[in-house]
Amino acid sequence: MSESSEKTPIRGPFPGIGRTRANPKSRASLGTLVTDIPKLLTKLVRDEVEQGKRELISTGTKYGIAVGLFAAAAFFALTLWAVLVTAAVLGLNTVFAPWLSALIVAGAFLLLVIVLGLAGYVALKRAGSLAPERTIASVKQDVNAVKGLGQYE
Repeated sequence: MSESSEKTPIRGPFPGIGRTRANPKSRASLGTLVTDIPKLLTKLVRDEVEQGKRELISTGTKYGIAVGLFAAAAFFALTLWAVLVTAAVLGLNTVFAPWLSALIVAGAFLLLVIVLGLAGYVALKRAGSLAPERTIASVKQDVNAVKGLGQYE
């Protein structure tokens, strides 16, 4: 039942029996509408803040994944350093085979570091801007609506 067609019963000696009158909130006066503006603006601001929070959480998750990939690349870079140090030590201790195999392992780690680093870079680019762009656009639209600018249905 829509708010404008709601009827409230007039209380009489017998509950549920009697005439009905229009809901007083269905035709609000100008004063009531003006006094509702602060409540509506407060609700609008709260809704925009909630939308911003949701957008930042979504963007933050993408950045978190990118940072995780960079952390994995950093871990393997440190492992690469350990392998390279081992390769240098083994290279000095032997003539050929042990250090060559250590360099092959180091090359594999280097390849892993490059792949993870590039994956982190791509994930960071896909995450986009840190600014909550949809919320900013929505707030601009709200400001324009208050100013009376723009097309609205």
